Amino acid sequence: MLTPSFHLKIDLKDDIRLVRLAKHAYPSGQWCLPRSSGSLWSVILSSSSADTPTPAPRQTASYAFHRLNRASPNYRWWRPFLVGLVASGIYLALFVSALLALVIVSLVFADVGAWFDEAVSSLEVIDLNDPVTFAAVMLSLILLLPVLVVANLLVGTRPAGLLSSVTGSLRWTWFARCVGIAAIVCSGGLLASFGILALSGQPLVVSPVNPNLALMLILIVLLVPFQAAAEEYVFRGYLMQTVGTWLKHPAFAIALPVPLFILGHDYELLGMIDVGVFAVAAGWLSWRTGGLEAAIALHIVNNVLIFALGMWGLVDVNASDSTIVGLAISLMTTAVFVVVVVRSSHRHSIARARIVSNSQ
Repeated sequence: MLTPSFHLKIDLKDDIRLVRLAKHAYPSGQWCLPRSSGSLWSVILSSSSADTPTPAPRQTASYAFHRLNRASPNYRWWRPFLVGLVASGIYLALFVSALLALVIVSLVFADVGAWFDEAVSSLEVIDLNDPVTFAAVMLSLILLLPVLVVANLLVGTRPAGLLSSVTGSLRWTWFARCVGIAAIVCSGGLLASFGILALSGQPLVVSPVNPNLALMLILIVLLVPFQAAAEEYVFRGYLMQTVGTWLKHPAFAIALPVPLFILGHDYELLGMIDVGVFAVAAGWLSWRTGGLEAAIALHIVNNVLIFALGMWGLVDVNASDSTIVGLAISLMTTAVFVVVVVRSSHRHSIARARIVSNSQ
């Protein structure tokens, strides 16, 4: 450490007074009075390291993905709960407004009114092969994402980007890599499923190709990625981080949102097991890789492939259950994806935690 020094020229008659002042100003300093030359003396005052305040060491804290609410300087334990209330209120208000607008339009235009009556009468059976029904379902789910972001900004819990990853934004290069992994793994799983059916001698049930094939494929490409992302931001982003605000161990943040995710899918037992395992894997990957990229990638690729095959009549997109073979292949596909993604995250040094210093 450099030691600051002061070099003065003083009159002989003033030396005692200045030396006393120097002792008072620098009690722990080192000073000397060299021999005079003429009537002037040289006074050198050097402050020791004890006079220079030592800056306090910077303290840092590490926050895993599920604990990112606590990384904000304005953290309050109740803010995540308030975000949920505000988001629910905004979503309900938008839904009611859209419904009222549709009712008014249906009263004015007879064709719209006939379609609206038919849609209401068939609510018990939602047909995802119908373009209008498909778009309505996808948009109702997609709306969850902007509502959640707006609620987060209104409440002011932390930067909205922390819903995506520990870096404060979606890591697009890593996301693209995860999409590639998911495409290869899921395609392999589907080929294995068809291969097992062929080897077992079971006939492949093929439904008629959707008469609106081109339109449906466009809707799938445009809407499904946002639908899958919205679900991940809600269940693996907001809910995981909300639980992680209050409970430190990641197992709670991963497991507690799973029942809600299962209830959001109207499936039978085998289908619920499949959805539950997916939810656990997606939550664990979000914690393990420090972001939603892997979970979103798997969700998007899986849904796009299933819906696309459904439009060609190879898969029933309205099915509510699975088979033992189908469940086994799905679980194996998920497991392979998890292993490959974790290894890739090691290879590319993907950040798992957010480091925050006390000066932030």
